[in-house]
Amino acid sequence: MGQPKLFRIIDKAIYDYHLIENNDRILIGISGGKDSAALAEYFAYRKKQNREQFDFMGLHIATDIGSPLSQELASQFDRWGIRLDTIEVSVLDRLKKGQHMNCWWCSTQRRTELNNYAITNGYNKIALGHHLDDILETLLMNALSKGELSTMPPRLAYNKYPVTIIRPLCYADISTIKEHAEYAGYITSTCTCSYQENSGRKTARGKLEALTGGSYAEKRRLFESLKNIRPEYLP
Repeated sequence: MGQPKLFRIIDKAIYDYHLIENNDRILIGISGGKDSAALAEYFAYRKKQNREQFDFMGLHIATDIGSPLSQELASQFDRWGIRLDTIEVSVLDRLKKGQHMNCWWCSTQRRTELNNYAITNGYNKIALGHHLDDILETLLMNALSKGELSTMPPRLAYNKYPVTIIRPLCYADISTIKEHAEYAGYITSTCTCSYQENSGRKTARGKLEALTGGSYAEKRRLFESLKNIRPEYLP
């Protein structure tokens, strides 16, 4: 059996952005969904190839509003030979007076725990399951709501912490990941909390679909345009 299509796409991102390097210790943020599960499967696959000398593990941040990690998925991690740890966090208890719960706040608290765990345990990189659609949706959200051209980069070294964020799924769209997960038989969970309506991501997703017609080629060109900027033709 040949290399899965998704893994070939991730290989390209790893090469282009130097996301995995010798002596890396990488912490994978495991949400319980198909994106992070596919990312973990890829890491297990790449580790066996011995292309680089690196270590990795998965960390799931369980919250008081999110869906629990399925036992079936945890068993899948065991079969892949991946160590998986879990930390429980109450994101509601961390809300300040007058602050409203939303997806941004939840993700910020989970990211904080990933950072703390990585620093405490000597991991120099955190791998997140953000894919091509996530990156382009964030681009539209920031442009339309903030008036700035920015998004989630494939590789981001923090200034304040000795940790680098990597997004190996940056070239993979949601359709490719879904197709791979269905073929591989992942049993995953989707966040069903009642605070998702406070997020503008669903609206941005619709706008990205309208803009590209769901075309992977057009999404990739939109992504590549961020690296092909002509400042002389901009305000």
